[in-house]
Amino acid sequence: MKSCHDLSALPWTVSGWTPELWRLVRTMEIGVTPDAEVAPIPAPVPGSVQQALRDAGLLPDWNVGLDARLCEWVENRHWIYETDLPDDWLQPGCTHRLVCLGLDYCGSVWLNGHEVGGFVGTHRPHAFDLTEHLAESGNRLRIAFDLPPRWLGQFGWTSRVKEWKARFNYTWDWIPRLVQVGIWDAIALEVSDGRELGALSVRTGVDAGGGWLAIRGEVAAGEGDRVAIRMTSVGSDGAAGEPGLVWAGRPRPAPTASAGGRPTGEGAGPTAVSVGPAELASGLRLNHLPVDRWWPNLEGEQPLYRLTVSLTDSLGTEHDRIDRRVGFRAIDWSTTEGAPEGADPWLCSVNGRPVFLQGANFPPILPNFADCTREHYRTRIETYRDLGANCLRVNGCGFLERDWFYDLCDELGILVWQDAPLSSSGIDNYPPEDPQCIADQAAIFEQYIARRGHHACLLLWCGGNELLRVDETGRTVPCDLSHPLLKRQSEVVAEHDPGRRFLPTTPQGPRTWASKEEFGQGLHWDVHGPWKPWDDLTEWAAFFAADDALFRAETGSPGTCSAELIRRYAGDLPVLPVSPESDLWRRGSTWWIEAAQFEAEHGTPPETLEAYVAWSQARQARALSLVVGACKDRFPRCGGILLWCGHDCFPCAANTSILDFEGNPKPAALALREIWRRAAR
Repeated sequence: MKSCHDLSALPWTVSGWTPELWRLVRTMEIGVTPDAEVAPIPAPVPGSVQQALRDAGLLPDWNVGLDARLCEWVENRHWIYETDLPDDWLQPGCTHRLVCLGLDYCGSVWLNGHEVGGFVGTHRPHAFDLTEHLAESGNRLRIAFDLPPRWLGQFGWTSRVKEWKARFNYTWDWIPRLVQVGIWDAIALEVSDGRELGALSVRTGVDAGGGWLAIRGEVAAGEGDRVAIRMTSVGSDGAAGEPGLVWAGRPRPAPTASAGGRPTGEGAGPTAVSVGPAELASGLRLNHLPVDRWWPNLEGEQPLYRLTVSLTDSLGTEHDRIDRRVGFRAIDWSTTEGAPEGADPWLCSVNGRPVFLQGANFPPILPNFADCTREHYRTRIETYRDLGANCLRVNGCGFLERDWFYDLCDELGILVWQDAPLSSSGIDNYPPEDPQCIADQAAIFEQYIARRGHHACLLLWCGGNELLRVDETGRTVPCDLSHPLLKRQSEVVAEHDPGRRFLPTTPQGPRTWASKEEFGQGLHWDVHGPWKPWDDLTEWAAFFAADDALFRAETGSPGTCSAELIRRYAGDLPVLPVSPESDLWRRGSTWWIEAAQFEAEHGTPPETLEAYVAWSQARQARALSLVVGACKDRFPRCGGILLWCGHDCFPCAANTSILDFEGNPKPAALALREIWRRAAR
């Protein structure tokens, strides 16, 4: 039988070392075992080294003043997490695997002084067979983290980025440098007798006959073993009822569909089909399931179902099981009304109903995302739901969000646009082309699909953010499937998640940014920008009144957070003047400072922080209302707009976010609520 033990429940410590010193049992100079530079301290797992150090009083609050600079030494040490494995978890004759869903970024795993294996890469899970080095008792597990890459930040050469760690940690225009080290996702010890289920792929959908379910998985089974598949509805409280669908016999005839497309009569109850290890490995498609359809926010309800796949022997003893929570919906894409011939489809229909996609890009909630809790995610996503958003984009400068994010989006009706971990860099924005990078990205994408592909909320996969090339005329345009890495990504999606949309990158189409000189020429399909008004909003309003973009995956306008929050995190930095020379206002980016526009409109610089905040927040609210309102008024000629960005993960004095660092809606968010919650024309 297979058992899974959660290592996050164990007491862990972390210690800090001069690089490589920990590898010495005795130093050559004085013949003694070296000491750690940072003695072992308690360390929550999952969690970041930075948070453990801050909890121990060894790091300042990096959100205050310029104290983030005082934390940069952390990435220049080796860090060792340690814990003892309970003796009663061990089973003689079984395989013992350490499964780590998120290690950031590279290092090695050690058991009882033996190196078990190495790991590299934030975006993929890692597994280690501990069996060979297990003792009967007293097993000490260590995870040693090496130095992370030196630079992956916003500016540089995308073509040279070949180390797969979240890039935003190295500074972006909304966060200073804070390079996370640590265990960022679930970690467990799997104990198996060899009869078990492996990777499981689950896809769902609906058609005129009801719901359909496609399952494919790996099985290691004994003679006479069988796989059972059950499904039951999940209540609003998250509790699942008795199994409503069981496969354990010969197939019944397909049920007769009612006029509404729902199964009726005898076939509407539990259905039984023969299922065994061989069938699961080659793939199963089960049709005519009696399910209710999942809808996006404001369009309907979000019914969900618990899917259980179990492996049992001839005596009925269960050896392994995998649970997935799924929903059933149909998503189709068609061309927007009046789109030029050959344009990409940007009109999204859910269950046959066209839906205007509205929402925001979703940055990481915290710089050290290992420290996020389910409650962090719930409060953020519920806020977006209450505002009326129906779509969030996980941008390529970030990472594959925790299970909690996708679970909550399933529950709350928020569609998710998921990027691969690739992004622009300014000097060049062209993805790497070498075979190793292509193979690495394909492996990452396969894992993304395996871990998140079953979610009802998942809208599409995207190759990355603002991946651009220079065409034969010298113009910078979006990359397409002619790039070998993006082509390989598309093949991975076609193989492992057929039917789900794949975009090579965003923006997409003939143009990267919209130009008023080219309005009306059919050149603006999915475009990005602008992110900052250039006047008193008169020209801004005229620009978007004439806009012809089929979709906008990134557009924004800056605004400050509250004066109270600015003062809270300013530390000893003065809050005035509002200026690019101010250490406080330049902590994120000077791009979002609009003091010159304030002075142009008022004839004088702001005399108080409160005066500037009131003006800035009102300006952002009006600017974004003009943009989103204009796009929604053009529906179905425009398929949607996603703002950059949704929320702050650092207390920026000013940013394009509509929620501040503490999750409070800015006035812009409250203004958008009126637009988001109204029906599209």
